Parts: sequence; C-alpha cells; structure tokens
Amino acid sequence: MGKRAIITDKDMQARANGADRWLHEPFERGAGVFAARITPGGERLFYFRYTDTAGKRPYLKLGAYRQAGGVGLTVSEARALARSRSDLYRTGVRDLHAHFEATEQANNSAAELECKRAALELAALDAKALEDELDRQRRISLRVLFERWVKTDLQPRMRTDGKRTGRKDGGEFTRGMFERRVFASLGAIAIEDVKKADLLTILDAAKAEGKLRTANVLLGDLKQMFRFALARDLVQRNPLETVTKRDVGGPSVERDRVLSHDEIRALARALPSANLHVRTTAALWLLLSTMCRVGELTGAVWNDPGLNLGQLRSIAETHAVKLGVVDLKARTWHLIETKNQRGHTIHLSNFALCQFDLLCSVREAGPQPGDPPLPWVFPDSSGTGPVSVKSFGKQMADRQRTPDRRLANRTKATESLMLQGGRWTGHDLRRTGATLMAELGISGDVIDECLNHIIESRVRRIYIRDRREADQVRAFDALGARLEMLTAEPRVQDRPNATERAESRLATFA
Repeated sequence: MGKRAIITDKDMQARANGADRWLHEPFERGAGVFAARITPGGERLFYFRYTDTAGKRPYLKLGAYRQAGGVGLTVSEARALARSRSDLYRTGVRDLHAHFEATEQANNSAAELECKRAALELAALDAKALEDELDRQRRISLRVLFERWVKTDLQPRMRTDGKRTGRKDGGEFTRGMFERRVFASLGAIAIEDVKKADLLTILDAAKAEGKLRTANVLLGDLKQMFRFALARDLVQRNPLETVTKRDVGGPSVERDRVLSHDEIRALARALPSANLHVRTTAALWLLLSTMCRVGELTGAVWNDPGLNLGQLRSIAETHAVKLGVVDLKARTWHLIETKNQRGHTIHLSNFALCQFDLLCSVREAGPQPGDPPLPWVFPDSSGTGPVSVKSFGKQMADRQRTPDRRLANRTKATESLMLQGGRWTGHDLRRTGATLMAELGISGDVIDECLNHIIESRVRRIYIRDRREADQVRAFDALGARLEMLTAEPRVQDRPNATERAESRLATFA
C-alpha cells in the first residue's frame, strides 16, 4: 500500500495497475484517515478509515472520484466529507458504520412516513375533489329537482300489483301552478339554498289573494317534492317539514253540502231558463241519479257494435276521464275503471234512463260526411274526444254568482242556478243522491257499493267479495223513483201520471 501525505488529482488520475491501489492522508492523531482507492478495473473511490470499538479499522465509503465529464466528488470535496466524519468520530461516535446505517434506516423510515403522509394528503385532496364534484352535482336547481320529481313520481304508471300510481295528468296541473308561483323567484336557486322563509313567502302570497285551497295544494306538492329530494340525499332536510295547512290556508274543510227536497224541486224549475245545453241539463240529473263522478260522466260512450275500447280508453286517459259503456237495452252503465281502480256497474233507473234517452236523441255524427255517430255521450266540439272534465263545473259556477262577478264572454244568466242553501257543485249532487238513498232506508253498505266506495274494513274487504248487485239495482230504482216524484212537473212531462207512478214505486221499495 502506498503512502502519501496528501492525496491529489494527479494521484487519482493514475492508471490502474491490475491491483487495488490505496492512498492515505492521515488526519491528526486519533482523528482517522482520509483514504482513496483505485481498483483493478479503474474505479476510483474515497473512504474514511477509523478504529471502531472492537479495535478493527474499517473503511467508510464516501463516494466516487469525479472524472472528466462525470459525476462524483472532487478531492477537496471528498477531503471535506472525510473531515466531517472525523469530527463526528472525535465526538465519541466510534462505530460509524452502525451509526450511518441507523441514520439511513431512520431517514428511510422518515422518508417512508413522509411518502405515506404525502399519499394520504393526496388521497384526501382527491376525496375532497370528488366530494366537491358530488356536491356540485347535488346542487341542482329547484326547477331541475321539479323535472326529476315529475319524471320519477308523477307520471302515471302501472305497479306490479296492478294498481296505478302517479297522477293521471302526469303532473301538468302541478307544473302550471309552479310556473305561476314558484319558478319566477326560486326556479334557478340551488335546492340546498332554499329556505323555509322563501317558500312561505310564496305560500303567503297565495293566501293574501284569498286562494286558500291553492295555498294548501301548493304546500302539499312542495313538501312532497322536498321529501323526494331528501330520500335521495339531495338535501339535508325538508324545509317545510314542520309547516302544516294550519300555517298556510287553514285546515281542509270537508264539504257537506246536500240539496234539500225543496232545492231539488227549485233546481228542476230553474234549469229550463238557465240557458244550458240539453246535454248539460241531462248531465246534472245523471250526477244526481247515478251518483257518479264528473270524470266518469264525461268518459261515457255508447255501446255500439264494434266498439274499439282500446282506442277509446287511450283517448279517455289523454283527457283524464274514466271510460264507461252505456247500454240502454241492458239498462247499465259499466265503468271499466274508476278512481278506485276497479270496475263498477251502475243500474239505470227509469229516471236515469230517461236522461240517456234524451242524450241519445241529440247524438251527433262524426265531422266528416258519412261518418258514424260519435261514440262519446258528451263529445267535445271537434268530435274527437269527450268534453273537458271541467266544462260542467264551470257552467254550474257561472250560474251561481252575482251579476257584478260575471266573467267576460260567459253566460248572462249568472243567478239562474243559485239555491237557498248556497253554492253547490257536481260532487254535491253525488252526495245528495247518497243522502236520498239513506232517507229511503237503504243500508250504508249498499250505498257504499252504489258509490263505488272501497269498504274501509280490511276484513270485510278481503272476505266479503259480494258487490250486492241486486241490492244496488233496487237502491238505484228507489232513488230514481224519489227523483221522479221530486221533479215530476218540470222534468217528466212526457210521462203521464209520473207522480203517481213514482209514489207507487217508492211504496214497493219501502
């Protein structure tokens, strides 16, 4: 081994001679040695040599010599690094290999921990970015929520149990109400930002206009829509959950209007001068004598040969009415499907049959020459479908208002159908018919069947499947006889001794 007092670049650039060549530059006594090595293959390396606690003299590698155009340490850099190792050695750290291995291990552990920390931070950032994106997607506007609610919940569909769900108009009525009252101020607002105060402002506006029922209906729809959003985690809470009808339009009042006998007689006297179409007059008496709903009445069709029920049913659904077939020969009006999602057959009493006879006499042919008669009992002006379900209600309401409240381009006979007991509607006629049946001693369960009410008792509904058809026939005949007697003079002019015949029938039912 060669000995040199100072290691120089010239020494480090010497040729390899086929064996390890060592160069040593001792520091002061007890401070170790700065060493260099030229390997047989020409590799040039720097070391620090020291004496460990076992008395051995190991070499601690410092790095490679930097040759021209390469990387590594210069002689002076290597000497400075060896000096730093010497200083550490003189502080008492005698096992430098163990020391630096421990340091390296600690550094590696720290680096590993740092990598893990960085990875966790990155994962947290990714999670936050994902959550922010989800929040952005959740922050849909109130109008977008409405469209999703309508598409998902309000479209009429058939459930797996055969029951219909959704709304028969597909939410169009609700859409119109929201367009008028909600979207202008809140349509573009994110649903999470909609507050109870914002919604109550809209509801209070309807209340201030005196439209209390509108306010209650709107409250119900808004609450239902926000419950839909809450169930899908689109909002954290329903802002209207604690709001009740009492806070808005007031509790719903169940109508109990029933026309008295005198009012029925007064109605019979008033109808001829009420400037109503003959179909509308007949419709009012049918509402009373069959106790049907207005939507069932407007969906009535004649039992013609080759009747295309599938096509007519599709048209009826489009007009939001219930299809029913009137068979004058069988004296029946069969409602294929009703509000209760079951069929219902109404027996036509003499009184009801008289109204349908009258309607049949004014039946019109199709719009084109040679067209067969229209299938609808109450056709619209185009002849392609039934009259609007709102038509009869509007005509009745127009004739129960004071002249100063007359609507433009509507009838001048504004007071012609006003009765002593106050305003009445088509549904009040249905209730009146049921009340008349009760007065005649007909049992409540039979009246329920005539009204096509679902029996409330679950046990009766499941185990008693009899619809009491024979009792229904007798009940409808009794009601018709009572109406013949109440309206004998103005209504049954073409039938002699109508009052006597009606009294005789009633005696039979008693």
